[in-house]
Amino acid sequence: MAKHIGIVAVSPEGSALCYRQIFHIATKLVGPTGHPRVTLHNEPFEAYVEAVMRDDWHTVGDLLRRSAEVLAKAGAEFCIVPDNLMQHGIHLAEVGSPIPWLKMTDLVAEAISADRRRVVGLIGTRMVMLGSTYQTILGMRGVQVLVPREEEASLVDGIIFRELVHGVVRAESQRRVLEVINHLSECGCEGVILGCTEAPLLVSAENSPIPVYDSVALLATGAVRYAMGQSEMPAK
Repeated sequence: MAKHIGIVAVSPEGSALCYRQIFHIATKLVGPTGHPRVTLHNEPFEAYVEAVMRDDWHTVGDLLRRSAEVLAKAGAEFCIVPDNLMQHGIHLAEVGSPIPWLKMTDLVAEAISADRRRVVGLIGTRMVMLGSTYQTILGMRGVQVLVPREEEASLVDGIIFRELVHGVVRAESQRRVLEVINHLSECGCEGVILGCTEAPLLVSAENSPIPVYDSVALLATGAVRYAMGQSEMPAK
C-alpha cells in the first residue's frame, strides 16, 4: 500500500496547486487507481508571514511542526512543504517531528545535477532570490545560481505578493516575468528554477525560453515516487 502523504500547507494557492499536481502525477505513474492518500493541514498563512518578517525562524519551525503533528495523527507517514522560503524552517521543524520530511530543495538540486547544468537562474520572492534557499545546496554541487537584477527582483517579488498568492493571474505580469527569465538566459543560464510555489501560474516549459525546474512539480513527483516505493528519502 502506498505511503500516506501529508502536505504542510503555507500559502493557499501554492498548497492547492501541489495537491492537484500529486494526483496528476500519480495518474501518469500508476494509472487511474492505486493513488496514495493525501492529507493537508495549515496554520494561518499570516502567522508564517509575520514570523518571517521578524526573522523568527524558530516560530516558523514550530508552525511547521504543529502541522506535522496533526498530519501524523491523521495517518500521514511523511510530509512535504510546498513553499520555497519555508524550506529554511524544516531543519527546526524536524526536531521532535513525529514523521520525516521530504524537502523540495533536495529534489530540485537532484534534477539540476542529473541534467548536468552548471549555471541556472532563480526567480521567486526577494528572500528566496537573495537568500540561501538554493544557493547553498547547488553551490555544494558546483552549480552557479544567478538571480535577476535589483529592479527585476523587486518586480517579481511584487507580482508574487500582490497577485499570485491571491490567485490573480495577469497577462501583463506573465509577459514581464518571462522577460526577466529571458534576461537570465542572456546571462548564460541553462535553466531557471521556479522558486515560488505559485510561479507555474505564469511560467511553464512551453512558454519559457530556457528549461524550467518547477519546484512544485518536482516536489509532487518526488512525494508520489516515495509514497509508491519508487525512490528513497534523500540522505540528510
